[in-house]
Amino acid sequence: MIDESVLMEFGARKSWYPKGELIFGEGELAKCYFQIISGEVKMNNYNYDGKEFVQGIFYKGQSFGEPPLFGDLKYPANAEAITEVELYKLAKPHFFQLLEANPEIHLELTKTLASRLFYKAIIASELSTQEPEHRILRLLDYLKKYVHQLKEPFSFKVDLTRQQIADLTGLRVETVIRATKSLEKKNEVLISKRKIYR
Repeated sequence: MIDESVLMEFGARKSWYPKGELIFGEGELAKCYFQIISGEVKMNNYNYDGKEFVQGIFYKGQSFGEPPLFGDLKYPANAEAITEVELYKLAKPHFFQLLEANPEIHLELTKTLASRLFYKAIIASELSTQEPEHRILRLLDYLKKYVHQLKEPFSFKVDLTRQQIADLTGLRVETVIRATKSLEKKNEVLISKRKIYR
């Protein structure tokens, strides 16, 4: 999202995390801007029974965890490395200096955050009301259009596991498997070598 030369100019440092390691924990005060160089990160919570709820998954070039930075707030979720992750880490005061010096970057970041908020509002309203197939398509279309910026039919190879799709849509894995097979029959998705394409 933010060009690496700009990040480095304002003091960003590269950090590396092994698979499964926490980048930050729920309840910690937000102190840095994070942008992924390589790997995948998920933001999640656990309920009292230990069941995981995945808030979102972030990929190369994406940032995560910004909203608490703007409000001097604590993180509402954990950020965990799904794979080995390398990322840029920029201290909050330097991040704000970067935004003040680069209003066009500030505007792009605002657009990204607005898009995420819109998606979360849609998903929140649909988790209790919409059919599994609809929920899955909403998730895949969001990732295809806003994350990977693809348009052609079946051009988006879904890198999420069935479990991750279930976690992101509030469904059971068995339901995701049945629903994706049904979506394939309706020509909404393509399944090849156990991978889903939208």
